[in-house]
Amino acid sequence: MRFALIVIGLVLLVGGLWVVFGHGGYQQTDTLVQLGSAKLTATHEKAFPQWAGIAGIVVGAVLALGGIFKKS
Repeated sequence: MRFALIVIGLVLLVGGLWVVFGHGGYQQTDTLVQLGSAKLTATHEKAFPQWAGIAGIVVGAVLALGGIFKKS
C-alpha cells in the first residue's frame, strides 16, 4: 500500500507540474458547417486549467509524503 501511495503521488505531482508550466493541453474539434456528407471542421488547442495543475501538485505531494512517512 505504501508503494502504491508513493507512485500515485509522484505521478500526480509530475502531471501537475507539467500542467502548471504550460505543457498540458488537448485538442478540440468543432464542426463549423455540414452540408450532406461534406463538412468543414476546425481544431483548437486548449490548455488544462491552472487550478487542475495546482491541485495535482498538492494532492500528489500529500499522497507521496503520506506513503513515505506511513508506519507499517
